[in-house]
Amino acid sequence: MVAENSCSHFNFAGKVKEVRSLGEGLINDTFFVETEGDAPNYILQRKNKNIFQNIPAMMENIQKVTTHLKKKVVANGGDPLREVLTLTPTTDGKLFYLDEEGDYWAACLFIEDTITHQAASTLDLARQGGKGIGKFQALLSDMTEPLTDILPGFHNIKIRFQQWDDTLKRDPVKRVTGLGEEIGWIESRRKEMGNFWAKVESGEIPMRVTHNDTKISNILFDQQGEALCVIDLDTVLNSTCLNDYGDAIRYYTNAGLEDDENLENVYVKMDIFKSYTEGYLSETSKFLTPIEKEHLAFAARYITYEQILRFLMDYIDGDRYYKIKYPTHNLVRTHAQHKLLKSIEQNYDKMCAIVKQVLSP
Repeated sequence: MVAENSCSHFNFAGKVKEVRSLGEGLINDTFFVETEGDAPNYILQRKNKNIFQNIPAMMENIQKVTTHLKKKVVANGGDPLREVLTLTPTTDGKLFYLDEEGDYWAACLFIEDTITHQAASTLDLARQGGKGIGKFQALLSDMTEPLTDILPGFHNIKIRFQQWDDTLKRDPVKRVTGLGEEIGWIESRRKEMGNFWAKVESGEIPMRVTHNDTKISNILFDQQGEALCVIDLDTVLNSTCLNDYGDAIRYYTNAGLEDDENLENVYVKMDIFKSYTEGYLSETSKFLTPIEKEHLAFAARYITYEQILRFLMDYIDGDRYYKIKYPTHNLVRTHAQHKLLKSIEQNYDKMCAIVKQVLSP
């Protein structure tokens, strides 16, 4: 009922026929808004105010990015209403509606005749996913307008370590005891991860406009199977584009689930890795610097490691960040991601070789 009531505050073209829940997002609550007749349909979201501390600034970031993307798509002869997310303003012209409970709501056009995937089930799908994120980054590579950092420390391992150390010290729900092995996974790789981020902080690895949640379900595909539009732009930030690539590899190449309880299912699929890399570099090789290309494979290690840290830290902190389905869910996620990281580490030299091969003329 709350979602239905929020609809009246948006400038929807057409009368709302039905509002129904859509998907199982870890962060936001998402709804499909069906309208009557030939009016367009919409996506409505209740943004998670516990995760996003500055939702007005987040919406401004999305507006800046989509405005830039639409200009580039039009210049390239494309369709800006299908190839770029289109925000729908409220009846008073704002980018969000703030309800009486203090919850923030935002809406966008629903792009019809598209396909979404939860996993890269084929090599071509992985390649197209790589092209989708690569094109997203390429179109934004000349964007100079700064974005507000609405997630301070996101993918910044230096800040994550500060949060980690504080959480271990506080141990708010008394879970540290018995996690010696898991904590060791974090500490044993701490130095090399810090060394990587130091290159970002020094500017050696440049900052760009990045998506920061590059799972395949955040790409809409057309009926021909080609990547059409990148969605879910809540986390667009100025960061290193290596984060986007590394996180995509974490999602795409995992033979198992992110929270797989059977660790034998979890390993990196190297054929998917190669296909995704081919698609990604087909769009990005022209603007990536040599040091960015050199660290592509390591980015997969970095992001997977960070995710282990975040899942374990949230478990120790009492599961306050990620939605969980059962009490040990974050711990199960931790173990599954660690198994994936070990597989990436075992295949690291091969991954580096594949990147060089793809980049070779």
